[in-house]
Amino acid sequence: MTATEERTNLDTALAQARERYVAQRPVGAAMHADASEVMPGGNTRTVLYHPPFPLRIARGAAQRVVDVDGHEYVDMLGEYTAGLYGHSQHSILDAVRAALDDGISLAGHNVYEARLARALVDRFPALELVRFTNSGTEANLMAISLARVVTGRPGIAVARGGYHGGLLYFGGGGSPVNAPYEAVVFDYNDVEGARAAIRENADRLAAVVVEPVLGSGGVIPATPEFLAALREESQAHGVLLILDEVMTSRLSPQGAAPLFGVQPDLITLGKYLGGGLSFGAFGGRADLMAHFDPSQPGALPHAGTFNNNVLSMAAGLAGLTEVLDDERLHALNARGDRLREALNAVMAPHGWTATGMGSMVGFHPVPGPVRSPADLATADDCQRELLFLALLERGFYAAPRGFIALSIEVTDDDVDGFVAAVAEVLG
Repeated sequence: MTATEERTNLDTALAQARERYVAQRPVGAAMHADASEVMPGGNTRTVLYHPPFPLRIARGAAQRVVDVDGHEYVDMLGEYTAGLYGHSQHSILDAVRAALDDGISLAGHNVYEARLARALVDRFPALELVRFTNSGTEANLMAISLARVVTGRPGIAVARGGYHGGLLYFGGGGSPVNAPYEAVVFDYNDVEGARAAIRENADRLAAVVVEPVLGSGGVIPATPEFLAALREESQAHGVLLILDEVMTSRLSPQGAAPLFGVQPDLITLGKYLGGGLSFGAFGGRADLMAHFDPSQPGALPHAGTFNNNVLSMAAGLAGLTEVLDDERLHALNARGDRLREALNAVMAPHGWTATGMGSMVGFHPVPGPVRSPADLATADDCQRELLFLALLERGFYAAPRGFIALSIEVTDDDVDGFVAAVAEVLG
């Protein structure tokens, strides 16, 4: 079969899959049409959109979700790592209900925030002091702003393909809505290139910001040598190292940093640490975070009406203290490693590869190995979409781009079923 014939067959198969998707979801189609009258593209979160119209979820429990047309799926997406607890942990739901009973928007310090802060400081070695935000995006913006004040330098160094929030995306040449920070971009896992970028621009760099595993960029783990080089060069030139652990803090009870043997100056957190509600945090060295101490003259301001909202504080505390013990988290990441190995076994003969670390998994229509986003340049989005739609038909929900973040509710049987579904589609 020629390349042209293969492309024609793929386009035909995708068109047919989209037609089936539409035919099976009349309620979803109508709701999307209504939403499009009041929101651009019927959407308020770009990553959730996919053609012909996005899946619309009505409810969820444990590791399963049901769309508005009644189709049930095993949720392998896990809310892009925020859904680590699944959809119905009773301890978390009870904590939120109790917080609601005591009133919301209390305009004062509440009884949960210091306890959650203590749980985080005790958990993550890099955190000596911590502050809360409403999202990982805000956490990264605040950490970078702190670095700029402390160093007196304007710029940041980031990895190509890195995602540090909606205003800090550095894939595909960067986002036109990025915050206006001067950014020096280096290639992920390019040790010498990153060293050179930091050395040559050190006099204008406030911070190096990096994910231990690129999330949006392809679920690509850093090499220990790469992170060690960033730590060495940043330290040598008075540049702060900010480790973005918004996604990767789930990879061990102490986060990803100890797995790589790196000690950052600041870390940023978010996602599941709010128990499934909106949450972000940034923190690190006490001497740096002390700049936000409002009891001291000249303290930096850090506003945010809902930084300490009682629902996120209560849910996050319940999750860390009543649900997520070390054994459970280790089991989750071991299950993710088993999934990745099994996916590679069934995907490799078809020119696909699975990437990631622990409970974060990516899968791509390229043969691999994948060490940076550049290795994904030839990936065919049509193949990705066709697999996504085919998996929905078989009762599995993953991201259209090929992203999985397991929840603690996902079982070994779910993993085996997912791998079998992928094998069936590709076979």
